[in-house]
Amino acid sequence: MALNNDQFNRILREYDKRQQENHYQLQQRQEEIYARIPAIQQLEAELATNAVAATKSTLMGDTTALDQLKKNNAELIEAKQALLISHGYPADYLSMSYTCPDCKDTGYITDAQWQDEDHVLLSNNKCHCMKQAIVSMLYQQSNIQIALEKENFSTFSYDYYDKTFIHATTGMSAYDNVKEIVNTCHAFIQNFDSNFENILIYGESGSGKTFLSNCVAKELLDTFHTVIYLTAFELFSIFEKHTFAKKGEDNAEEQFQGILDCDLLIIDDLGTELTNTFTNSQLYNCINERMLNQRSTLISTNLNLEQLKALYGDRIFSRLVGNYIMCNLFGNDIRFKKQLQ
Repeated sequence: MALNNDQFNRILREYDKRQQENHYQLQQRQEEIYARIPAIQQLEAELATNAVAATKSTLMGDTTALDQLKKNNAELIEAKQALLISHGYPADYLSMSYTCPDCKDTGYITDAQWQDEDHVLLSNNKCHCMKQAIVSMLYQQSNIQIALEKENFSTFSYDYYDKTFIHATTGMSAYDNVKEIVNTCHAFIQNFDSNFENILIYGESGSGKTFLSNCVAKELLDTFHTVIYLTAFELFSIFEKHTFAKKGEDNAEEQFQGILDCDLLIIDDLGTELTNTFTNSQLYNCINERMLNQRSTLISTNLNLEQLKALYGDRIFSRLVGNYIMCNLFGNDIRFKKQLQ
């Protein structure tokens, strides 16, 4: 997904900041260990000396120098790790730590595309963390980062769901029902990379649908998945721009492509938009395209199933019923309960 130069440079500066912080933290750990266990500093000096000597030998034509270096350094590394453990530290305490271990906080993963005896062609691909940074940059207007600080599983409470509120059709209490739905969401997150699934959370206003959607979003964001959260109004606004705006205007193409490509698309408050033939066709295309590409979608709506069918028609409704886990969230208005506290 393309960004303008200023936006992309802001992301790159964040990666530079991460790398500097990683080096600073490693330096702090080294100073701590050298003061407490001086022998480790001597071992690391030997490791460096061996590396320099092996490089010189290799340049002089010694083909066994690198193999000997690996053997010698393996013994030194083992001795260093043993010293760390004996003093109560993890064996990797003096290793560089990364916010994203996959790209080592560079934003890119280098792959060998092809290799022969004399050549290796390397390709730099954007890491998943870089992709998420780009998505976050493009969709800052959703303010999801701010919402997730307050709305996540660590702040989720079952206390707002009444054990005496019994649903007439299912016979379940609001409390038992939400526990089952939360378990469904946890399973969805846990199996996200192995099972293609979608979720539709429906119920009356104030039942906690958006809160639960944000819980799922945070868990997947924390595991470096690309997540885009949009209200129905924002979603169809992007569709409209993509269809009718001039080429290159308002990042319309990038936003549209992000909606189709992200790991999880969250559509909040479906049904609050002004529906017409255009919005229905765009919604169908979005849902269908993401299904074909095995990209998961989570939809929340105040509409019940009968209202969904009446508003969006058989084509969309059949896609939802046939390919989404249906979660009917019910109970008293949580917003009203919070106001009374």
